[in-house]
Amino acid sequence: MNGDPREWIAASLLPGMGPATAARLSQEGVFLPALMRGETGLPTHLRLRRQTLAAIHDYQRGGTLRQQTEQMLEQADNAGWQLLTPTHPDYPVLLNEIADPPLVLWCQGNLSALPLPMLGMVGSRSASRNGCRLAYEFAAALSEVGLMPVSGLALGIDAAVHQGCVDRFRPTLAVVGTGLDRVYPRRNARLARALLDTGGLIISEYPPGTPPRPAHFPRRNRLISGLSVGTLVIEAALRSGSLITARQALEQGREVFALPGAISNPLSRGCHALIREGATLVEQVDHIVEPLSALLGVLASECSSPAAATTPEPPADALLLQVPFEPIWLDTLALQTELDVSALQSRLMLLEMEGWVEIRGASVCRVR
Repeated sequence: MNGDPREWIAASLLPGMGPATAARLSQEGVFLPALMRGETGLPTHLRLRRQTLAAIHDYQRGGTLRQQTEQMLEQADNAGWQLLTPTHPDYPVLLNEIADPPLVLWCQGNLSALPLPMLGMVGSRSASRNGCRLAYEFAAALSEVGLMPVSGLALGIDAAVHQGCVDRFRPTLAVVGTGLDRVYPRRNARLARALLDTGGLIISEYPPGTPPRPAHFPRRNRLISGLSVGTLVIEAALRSGSLITARQALEQGREVFALPGAISNPLSRGCHALIREGATLVEQVDHIVEPLSALLGVLASECSSPAAATTPEPPADALLLQVPFEPIWLDTLALQTELDVSALQSRLMLLEMEGWVEIRGASVCRVR
């Protein structure tokens, strides 16, 4: 009892038929494809909106909704996209366990990567350079021990996560808030192509032609956490989509991890709030893999702190020792080191190129 993909697509397009309503119908024993075909009715205690029933009848008569569905399926075939529905054998098991799984997953890329255990990785779109570096390094290291990082193809942390996997030729999964025929933001189009070229996957619950609407992104976050055994938050403000994702992960019974940061950094406050609420504080990859060992089996024994192991020793530079992890004004540092400001800037630029400090306008801070 799988149902024709057309029927699942049509059901997902019904007015008033969101994932939550579809899940309730399923719990009441209503098989949506059969409802679309007119082979089953609704229990007497259930009611659907008038426009929803009208659209179902329109589909059964071969009207506009059926034609729209046929066009979308043809577009998917021409583009090489694949469709997964809740009864498809490749539909992600963990995703089927959430309260409101999508009726259709539009997929582009390597479906054979879906059985890999996944870890959601989210954070600020306006992340600091250090935050992006950490996201990149953790994603690369986690992918090397067999976890597939999942993120949202947005700017900032998301892009760094995907790039860390792409550069290691490891698969990563992007959950987007548009149709697959659009890349948002457009500047990530090259990254999206590289993600697919290195064995990754892009998925969406939205049909082709769907533009980037603000409401789509909080909704897609439940898929990032729902696909994953846990979610890692890297740099997040107190009110952010990343914290929404983390709390959805908790509601779904998944693990939540957070990277701490400087107390003066507003983007650390969301992570610190999660840690106070019980999220696992993370400083290295072991801190993620070990709590998941019961789920991941041999992954824990294969892990040897890749993120820590790949960190080079600090250079024997007396200046670096005087740069704090909190931002310090350049003129203050010049007074403390008794260096000319221009000479100080030149040496700091070299340390920044090597990834040890981050210059922020008239201030600088050490980042590792």
